[in-house]
Amino acid sequence: MPIAELGTYALRLALLTAALGAIVSVYAGSLRKELAATKEAWTRVADRAVLLTFLFTTLAIGILFYAFANNHFEIAFVAQNSARRMSLFYRLAALWGGQAGSLLLWSWILLIYSSVCMIWNRRQNRTLMPWVHACLLANACFFLSLVNFVQMPFAMADPILSDGSGLNPLLQHPVMVSHPLALYGGLIGFAVPFAFGLAALITGELGTQWFQVTRRWTLVAWFSLSVGILLGGRWAYEVLGWGGYWAWDPVENGSFMPWLVGTAYLHSVMIQEKRDMLKTWNMVLIGLTYTTCLLGTFITRSGVVQSVHSFTNSGWFGYIFLAYMLLLATGFFAAVYWRREALRSPNRLESIVSRESSFVINNWLFLALVVIVFFGTMFPVFSELLTGTAITIGPAWFNSTTAIPAAILLFLIGVGPLIAWRKATWMSIRKQFVGPAVIGIVVAIAIASYLGRATRFYPLLFWMLSAFVIATIVQEFYRAIRSRCRTTDENPLQAFFRLLQRNQQRYGGYLVHLAIVFIFIGIAGAAFDQEKIENLRVGERTTMAPYTVEYLTATPIPAQHYGGAIARLALYRNETPLAILTPEKRMYWLEQQPSSIPSVYSTWREDFYVILNAVEPDGSITLKIHRNPLVNWIWIGAYSLVLGTIAILWPHPVKTSQPKESTTPA
Repeated sequence: MPIAELGTYALRLALLTAALGAIVSVYAGSLRKELAATKEAWTRVADRAVLLTFLFTTLAIGILFYAFANNHFEIAFVAQNSARRMSLFYRLAALWGGQAGSLLLWSWILLIYSSVCMIWNRRQNRTLMPWVHACLLANACFFLSLVNFVQMPFAMADPILSDGSGLNPLLQHPVMVSHPLALYGGLIGFAVPFAFGLAALITGELGTQWFQVTRRWTLVAWFSLSVGILLGGRWAYEVLGWGGYWAWDPVENGSFMPWLVGTAYLHSVMIQEKRDMLKTWNMVLIGLTYTTCLLGTFITRSGVVQSVHSFTNSGWFGYIFLAYMLLLATGFFAAVYWRREALRSPNRLESIVSRESSFVINNWLFLALVVIVFFGTMFPVFSELLTGTAITIGPAWFNSTTAIPAAILLFLIGVGPLIAWRKATWMSIRKQFVGPAVIGIVVAIAIASYLGRATRFYPLLFWMLSAFVIATIVQEFYRAIRSRCRTTDENPLQAFFRLLQRNQQRYGGYLVHLAIVFIFIGIAGAAFDQEKIENLRVGERTTMAPYTVEYLTATPIPAQHYGGAIARLALYRNETPLAILTPEKRMYWLEQQPSSIPSVYSTWREDFYVILNAVEPDGSITLKIHRNPLVNWIWIGAYSLVLGTIAILWPHPVKTSQPKESTTPA
């Protein structure tokens, strides 16, 4: 049997088992409690349907991987996205380089989550599981329907070519192999807490169980999405050759919106767990999180907004996806409205100066940012509907409108976790924040004195707030470590790790907050970016103080599949030799795709970033030079975020009675 036919059969069987499993799940969930044995038996059938659907989908994606690895260009999708000249590494990664393969990958990752969720809960949460299965399998049915009938990865090519078109050269980069996987892991991962939320609404089990069960699922999804966004920024910085890492592109925004809502949800559920408040709000947030995940996918795949990342401009496909997204969101929020009385909480905010209040303000700021990003992203669509002309909003608008909400959020990162629950006293506020506030002000004065007339308001504000937040975090660790060292025989390093073991959510959260602060420090540095374009002949120099670049030579690139040139530049700092920079300019012949490979000299303070724009007929070269202060703090923040999230997710030890680790008010 041809492998394309075998793959098609596997997808057909996957769709069939998903549909039957969803039906069985609804039937099991609708059985009365008096029929507990029958209910459990049918739930077990639904468990097996999840696993069987995963196995069929795994077979299908495995066949497609095999087709890419062995150059089966009789399959149209393989021919469109791969070529013999590509390495095996990139031929396999080409599976998610096009629409059909990315949808199949989405289905497969969704079923991985569904199967692990099923196995994890095979002896617990059995009342919720039928409806969890129904939700996850219904999602799988939609995506499997797309790859069966709309975007078919096993459709045959006509005519059959001896070689394929190849993957876009810009995507042939190690980061672009991992970036989509991390991004999908985040966007799809929120389906699990969404399914548990829906199951809680349907069954009426609206206590803390549903979100306690999904806390780790939510953290894993948030972490994966965070890493995916940061990897995308790194790829843009290293490969696209424009000197930046974030352009407020519609597809970038499509991943940023669910990150914002998911972050708000992670903070908000703490209030429900501690104070039994905001039940309705938390349901709304998890519904919005998964809805914005689908919205980001819709933006990527529908072509409704023009983007360098978009897969297609098929309007009818966009309508199908939009209808599905609206149907799912309408069903979920209708269930929230139906259960609105049961979701009411007897507790209310007691004071504006409390941890609950700071988290609520935090939530509203996150949602304000979502509204800003959504409006700016979709403005071309809105303007075209109203005026007939698509008007695109540029990065300057996004930067200016998000600055104030972001600054307040940064302030709350320092304040929120340390202020007391219910109502904070003036004495506790002074004890917690006077020292960090003084440090923030001193840092701001020192920076303003150093910069002089070059001082700018927003960067100074963000650096002052960053110093304040870092001081609050260091203060918390210092007090807790000192307390442990006094009451135990631990040294400071042992005390630090013991704190992480005993209260991972709290102290791991501080590390994540510290990572976000590092990222803010790097972003604020972008206000001082410098840029110039210069034409140089051999031996000539150009200066961007304190750096000097000397043009040494340019040589052609002897590659088989692309042509171009590589320049050799000597870099000096105050006449001291630093490095030889080698920016490249390429043209991929078959794809007719130009590419600029920048050369970067990096320090912890700044990047000196050089792009070879052109080699002129007279032998001179045109360079685009950037000096990007503090940009590497973004990547330092990325590494710190990984470590902090791992600290939170690391398996919890069995807690024993230990000395109190901190004097922070509870």
